[in-house]
Amino acid sequence: MTNDSVGVDISKDKLDVHRLSDGAFVQFPNSKTGFQKLRCWIGSALPARVVYEPTGAYHGAFEAALADHLPLVKVNPKHARRFAESKGQLAKTDRADARALAQMGTAHELEPDAPVAKDRPVLRELQAARAALIKDKVRLQNQLDRQQQRLTQKLTRGRLQQVVADLLELDHAIRAQLETCPNRKRALRLIQSIKGIGAVTATTILIEMPEIGHLRKKAVASLAGVAPITRQSGRWRGQSFIQGGRKPLRDALYLPAIVATQYNPDLKAQYKRMKAAGKPSKVAITAIMRKLLILANTLVKEDREWVLVKEDREWVEIRAVENILNCPV
Repeated sequence: MTNDSVGVDISKDKLDVHRLSDGAFVQFPNSKTGFQKLRCWIGSALPARVVYEPTGAYHGAFEAALADHLPLVKVNPKHARRFAESKGQLAKTDRADARALAQMGTAHELEPDAPVAKDRPVLRELQAARAALIKDKVRLQNQLDRQQQRLTQKLTRGRLQQVVADLLELDHAIRAQLETCPNRKRALRLIQSIKGIGAVTATTILIEMPEIGHLRKKAVASLAGVAPITRQSGRWRGQSFIQGGRKPLRDALYLPAIVATQYNPDLKAQYKRMKAAGKPSKVAITAIMRKLLILANTLVKEDREWVLVKEDREWVEIRAVENILNCPV
């Protein structure tokens, strides 16, 4: 492996590729044939990194075909654009973007990403289909509330029943796909042991954050977009806020956080302390969301289950249970 960087700008029909060491630029089709030609062009002397941006549906096949063969590095498009602008590159073309990606990889000494699961595209597709059905369900429910005629109500109820049936089928398919991997099956059980997190939220966490169990606390919160961002300059002190991150994951944590403030003794106490200190409800809920995700990451990392047992008429939290088979039900 050489200390070189290759930038790949991915579009619907083609791959624009720039190699930093010699400035070579080539184009390949965004297809299986193109992926094979890219591997042949790179050769046996692999670069230190192949940098690219996620481009919706167009980069999935690229990832799946080359993750086991090339040191891929996926970067945030916003970060890549800001890097290009910091170098004075105002023009935005596929060729210029490929060159900027290669330069960014070397400038920041980016490390290759850990290989993703082979079935990740399958899980993402199933999850996207589920999200679309949830929107359909909400739309149909709202439509039913406004309708007055029996016929239109009947038709809407029929479509609503079909959507609910499809959701159940998708939930079973997602769960079954996740449980094909023993590690993920174990992680699902550990995450669901947290009071407030159910099956749907646990599966969403594993799909949207496959790195869980291998991250630091700050990294977990940052990836989900629930880490407060401090704003200070001189004597000025701005209000902290959350920004960026993986929105589907953040959305999935909102309702479990509300449930946890009522039924999880530890998080309920934390929520009350924050409210008593004058924190707004949204700030306190965000803190609970962050706590839930960090706790899930810790349990998966340490292979421990979170349970509550009744002892001396008080609920006592137990976070470290080495042998879950011996835990009281």
